Amino acid sequence: MPTPPEPFASLVASRRRFDWWQALVRVLSSIEAVRDGHALYVLLASFCGAGLATASAMASFGREDVPWAIGQGAAALFIAFYGANAAGLLLMDRAMGRAPRDVADAVRDALGIAHRVLLALAMMLVLAAALAGGLLGLYWLSGLPRIGPWLFVLVVPATVLIIGLTVLAGVVVVAPLTGPTVWAGASSVQAVATIGRLIRDRLLQAAVLVGGLSLATGLVGAAASAMVLLGGRVMAEASVFVLGVDIPPEALMAGLLGRTVQITQGAVVPAKALSYISAATVGGGMVFALALVMPTLVYLRGVCEVYLALRAADADADAQ
Repeated sequence: MPTPPEPFASLVASRRRFDWWQALVRVLSSIEAVRDGHALYVLLASFCGAGLATASAMASFGREDVPWAIGQGAAALFIAFYGANAAGLLLMDRAMGRAPRDVADAVRDALGIAHRVLLALAMMLVLAAALAGGLLGLYWLSGLPRIGPWLFVLVVPATVLIIGLTVLAGVVVVAPLTGPTVWAGASSVQAVATIGRLIRDRLLQAAVLVGGLSLATGLVGAAASAMVLLGGRVMAEASVFVLGVDIPPEALMAGLLGRTVQITQGAVVPAKALSYISAATVGGGMVFALALVMPTLVYLRGVCEVYLALRAADADADAQ
């Protein structure tokens, strides 16, 4: 049997190069991120800090102190964004097999490089706006009297394909992988170039891997919610029985659901129960934050694994 020409052989090898099984195993192994104590600590502290800042902003807004409310809301976004990037740096260290940095170093590094994520997203948003402007120009040309209807025959399928591919690329590449690109050491310009190459060459693989990661994250979130609700119900029923307070068990479970108890009729609720309700709300809020952090950790570690799997495939293709 004759040997295929070298260019054809290289083309066949490049099409078979992506190892789906290994990539999916790497993505599913991101569930182990719940055991990363440093990243868990950073993310939990960030969520708690952002939650306190948000609660303060809502209280200031209720007092009609708008400047304080805006400042506290901005502080909540700042804490959540940079805290998530610090946790992402720690998880990227684990995914790349590097020695994990200290928590203080991760926070300091996040303060120094996390703005690259925003700059990269801003540049890609400008490119998307330019693409939208081009499509609007085609629609304007389609309104011309003679050539317009003929041009519109091509504009319709082009618009559908471009918008559909743009939305898909934004969901499975731009949104999840811009952060990992920066956490791996890229600058803003390098991040835009890398994201563009992934969209051009690895859009299908990214869609499948991000879909698998979403499934894994959803399963972790469902398991955490089930444990919280089951344990919270048993806790509430036992607390009412043991403490001997005459209150609905749901009042002790509000914090587990991220809510607070609004006492509108203080005379109806025993004075002894008020302190227990407050304590349960604070303690339940801590559990709620922990249950929220666990799927977030899995997702952040997963996007790191997706990025590394796609970049490894590109590196193999470049080597050949």
